[in-house]
Amino acid sequence: MKSNGEITDIKVLEMPEKGEELGKEAIRVVRKMPKWKPGQQNGKSVNVIFGLPIVFSF
Repeated sequence: MKSNGEITDIKVLEMPEKGEELGKEAIRVVRKMPKWKPGQQNGKSVNVIFGLPIVFSF
């Protein structure tokens, strides 16, 4: 996430058992998320790396 709260550099770290399509769907959903509150360090907004677990249930 950038220091302005924009979500960038989305990656799938573990491919789901059901294949590539679920990974693509997870990326699509994360891209549609609104901006987040940026991380703060010493009173300034900073870039943050964050792992977001996504679980699919059928």
